[in-house]
Amino acid sequence: MSLAIDTTDSGTTSLFTTPDPSPSTEHKADVFPNPYHSPVTNYSGPLNLFAMPDLSIEADHKSQDVFVNPFHSKAVAQELITTARALVYPRGKGVYATDETPDAIAAVLHTAAGGTGNPPSGTSDDEKEKRRKWREAAYNAIPSEHISGVILHSETLLTFQLAPILSSKGIIPGVRANGELRPLPHYQHEFIVQGLDGLLPELQAARIAGARFSKWRCPIACTSAARGLPSEAALDAHAETLAQYASLSQQAGLVPIVEPDVEFTEDADLARSAWVHERAIARIYERCRVHGVLLEGSLIKPSFPQPGMKHPSREGVSPEDIALATATTISRAVPSAVPGVLFLSGGLAPKVATAYLDATNKLVNAAGPESPLARLPPLSFSFGRALQGDAAQCWIRGDEEGTKEALGTWARACWLGAQGQGE
Repeated sequence: MSLAIDTTDSGTTSLFTTPDPSPSTEHKADVFPNPYHSPVTNYSGPLNLFAMPDLSIEADHKSQDVFVNPFHSKAVAQELITTARALVYPRGKGVYATDETPDAIAAVLHTAAGGTGNPPSGTSDDEKEKRRKWREAAYNAIPSEHISGVILHSETLLTFQLAPILSSKGIIPGVRANGELRPLPHYQHEFIVQGLDGLLPELQAARIAGARFSKWRCPIACTSAARGLPSEAALDAHAETLAQYASLSQQAGLVPIVEPDVEFTEDADLARSAWVHERAIARIYERCRVHGVLLEGSLIKPSFPQPGMKHPSREGVSPEDIALATATTISRAVPSAVPGVLFLSGGLAPKVATAYLDATNKLVNAAGPESPLARLPPLSFSFGRALQGDAAQCWIRGDEEGTKEALGTWARACWLGAQGQGE
């Protein structure tokens, strides 16, 4: 989508964008031990000609509970903080991820229909219309009492223009920002994510179309220490990419959600996975500080630390084991300024993903005031497949009532899990 630019008589340049003001006595450890331990910006100068105009220049700003550095507009900072908090409060609410590519959603619907073999290409007109109808049905069905936001693919936001359905229900629309993967030079089995070039105007277009947050995913390889993944080069590349993205997103007036997705298909045990998560997340925030990211106006969407599918311990790991590793990792690596955490399901079965979420929040609920877990922000969800799998099967059969019921059932289950009240 192109944005018109007007050059005035004074020689300054401005975007045709409209500022939007809305937006037992047995001792149990509460810390997961690592194995090596014993048991839209108005800049004062230089003016950024491609930034979102400030929401208010004369600004009677709301009182803030965050000190804003001078390179952030107070009005934009306030909106970013308000939006970020609205995505994770009241506690329990979470985000519905619907940002699959056209080919990926074609595969989802093909599987839901019981199809075998290769799914159809997502580029055909018939498939395009099918996914538009599916998205529209899902957005109309999703319950606003349990869902705070929805991540849209750019096609859904800009071409199908379905954000108003969500906004009318009080659900915040967001947009997928990351591009495609390409191999990391000299490092087999690792990738970097493309899309930073030209990202700012794309995010500005998304804001004009109604988005108020964005999301960027980086996949991170994870193997046993002997096999050595992830590499330092990959961790550095992902941290730098996510930090640059987050800064650009805030410049466009969108809350950034950084997504370090640590894969679990290989031979890492739980301790190795937790260690990789901690290193990756900590490094991301190191780079975010360098790039001036307003942490209070951002969120993170991590995976759950877990043994890899090729590690023998995977079958015996419990949700409580996952919860301890997860909560400890978050307490060590995520700065307290970040308003909340939205876990991804990452291909886990719905019951497994919600069990991990629930166990983690139950652990936090039980933490005493002296525990670091008592100081964690809301630990919520940003699930896709774990929310919509049953609903897609109903919809493909033409059962709209079943679609609504299935989405409502799983949204409520996630909402309960995000409070540690799962059944």
